[in-house]
Amino acid sequence: MFRTLLTRFVLPVILGSVVVSFFALPYIDRLLAEWFRSDLELRAQLVMQSIDEPVAELIARKDQTRLRAYLTKITADQRLLAVQVCRPDGTLITQTERMPPSLTCDALPEMGREHQIVQLAQGSVQLADFDSAAKGVPFRVRMVHDLSFVDRRQRSARDFLLTFLGIGAVLLALLVVMAAWWQLRRWVDVLVGDIRGLRFRDDARSPLSSMPVLSQVRRVLREVEASQRLEIDFRENWTPQALQKVVQDYLRAPQVMVVSNREPYIHQFDASHETVVQVPASGMVTALEPVVRACAGTWIAHGSGAADREAVDRNDHVKVPPQAPEYTLRRVWLTPQQEQGYYYGFSNEGLWPLCHLAYVRPAFRDQDWRAYGEVNARFAQVVAQEAVNADPVVLIQDFHLALLPRLIRARVPRATIALFWHIPWPNAETFGVCPWKRELLLHLLDADILGFHTLYHCQNFLATVDRFVECQIDHEQMTVTLRGHVCRVAAYPISIEWPPRWLKQQADVAVARAKVRREFQIGEGVAIGLGVERWDFTKGIVERFHALEALFDQHPKLIGRVTLLQVAAPSRSQLPAYQALQDQTLAEAARINHKFARQDWKPVVLIGEHQDPQRVFELYRAADFCLVNSLHDGMNLVAKEFVAARDDEDGVLILSTFAGASRELIEALLVNPFDVSETAAAIEMALSMQREERRERMRLMRRTVKENNVYRWAGRLLMDLARVRQRQALSAPAGRLNMRRAS
Repeated sequence: MFRTLLTRFVLPVILGSVVVSFFALPYIDRLLAEWFRSDLELRAQLVMQSIDEPVAELIARKDQTRLRAYLTKITADQRLLAVQVCRPDGTLITQTERMPPSLTCDALPEMGREHQIVQLAQGSVQLADFDSAAKGVPFRVRMVHDLSFVDRRQRSARDFLLTFLGIGAVLLALLVVMAAWWQLRRWVDVLVGDIRGLRFRDDARSPLSSMPVLSQVRRVLREVEASQRLEIDFRENWTPQALQKVVQDYLRAPQVMVVSNREPYIHQFDASHETVVQVPASGMVTALEPVVRACAGTWIAHGSGAADREAVDRNDHVKVPPQAPEYTLRRVWLTPQQEQGYYYGFSNEGLWPLCHLAYVRPAFRDQDWRAYGEVNARFAQVVAQEAVNADPVVLIQDFHLALLPRLIRARVPRATIALFWHIPWPNAETFGVCPWKRELLLHLLDADILGFHTLYHCQNFLATVDRFVECQIDHEQMTVTLRGHVCRVAAYPISIEWPPRWLKQQADVAVARAKVRREFQIGEGVAIGLGVERWDFTKGIVERFHALEALFDQHPKLIGRVTLLQVAAPSRSQLPAYQALQDQTLAEAARINHKFARQDWKPVVLIGEHQDPQRVFELYRAADFCLVNSLHDGMNLVAKEFVAARDDEDGVLILSTFAGASRELIEALLVNPFDVSETAAAIEMALSMQREERRERMRLMRRTVKENNVYRWAGRLLMDLARVRQRQALSAPAGRLNMRRAS
């Protein structure tokens, strides 16, 4: 604000004063010089009139001594330097002591009188020559006036003028600043009330004088946000470079930290006790890892690998990816008791089944809740340690860290915080089962932005807050205001990078298909179906097997012509529900294989171990169809990965309507995963679909995934965070102004 006042008001006044002085001073100098010289001429005439007769009388007496004394007395005036009296023939009668030697009687004009300026060695003088014949005695008088006082007077007048203009300019600038400051204070009072929601809740209650300002501000904000949103929504080629530009131009290149339970790279020991690096089977890691690489940020995560401690430095840092490091991974260490209560207990036996409609009963235990709080506090401490400035951007990931927004806010008050909830949010009645529902909601609402995959999940969250927390909810703007803090709730459908880096080293589709057929002994005439999941009860793996069984029961001619490759990466295996799921999956696969298998063919090939991304993309390219029949899912990035892997524009995606991806990939064959007959019919349709239809469907889905890639997802989120930071910067000075006024 001070800089604005200086540049817009004070500097123009000062520059104007300088310009006025530049043009006015020469004119004033000339005016003063003419004034003083005219004054000297008048004084010379008066002196001559007064001395004319006395001088004539003394000349007639030939009393040069008294004449000289008389003239010396006259020159006592400091302006009159000397007087010279001459005869008409040019001989000297007398002169005073200070008469310059160069001024002689023979230099006098022959007749009349003359005033002239003469430059002598010691300075400028003015000559006043007079002819006289008083009492019949002819003589001439020359008066020499010293002009040095004119220069002194001019300098004094110039200094006075400059001082006057300077003081006037300062006073004028102060008046302008005070007027501008008073006006700005009026505007700030109006705008702060509108922005912070403390005053002028609506235009109907606002003073009439403030309504034009408020309406203009709202209109400008809407135009800016619309422009920024258009820049995001209609940019088709979102790349890491575009994301970096968002960070630099809109976020002003702050520190970006991603916080999650799961780490993007895990260091393990192999059979020979050598360290190997694994990339976990996690949709969250798949989505976030390209974003952190693009921002060159810091990823804070739980170090769960057996060799993780061996890989970090003394600050628990390790540069990743291992082959070409682009960002820093900071590992957080947990005790076995903390991991058991926080991760396996409250997160995966409590919140996970609570939020997924998979009909597994959630379990809530006091000791698990305490461990959950301890671990969240530990993560908040690490975030504060890693913050290199006062206002970092913190992107919290998923339900494991729901308490972090408030805990980070207490340690880093100026942090800009977003939490993205990667799983569904249930309705208010379902969430009410959680004994600590209110504590969870209060901690979540300290975030600046809460993100969900779909608008439906956002609406469920707002309904839950409305039911259990006393606060102000704006359903139109999707905001929650609690104790003066505004939390924005928005849908950000997550995606994958485009093009996927795992696709660069892939062989042609025909080569990949031939390799997979050889490895799993699948004949040339057998269609390959694919399922890629973590071993989780929300993914519908058993229902997938039942749909395949129903297909063979309804279409016996397809027996021996379809094989389902099912990748099931072990996950949370020590939990009873997951152990039971693995046992059931193995049993169902064995039963169906026993029921339909032939000598050189079996319907289900179960791969019950982790597969690296390069291997998974090879399976995507080899498959004729991919079956994603999640019982309930936030997004499910397997569907998008399958589409991205098919640069041959072939293959069919069968997708559950209960996965968030079904809102975008509407060209897939959408099914109800609980209806195994419908899923079986979709498999039969995929096998009989013509090449041209498969190509058209895949082409449209690939365009959707390309345009809505993970960089666009992150870009929208970061752009909204940038707007939050801009509003915080705007309200901070206004808040200080209000505090000063209140004090």
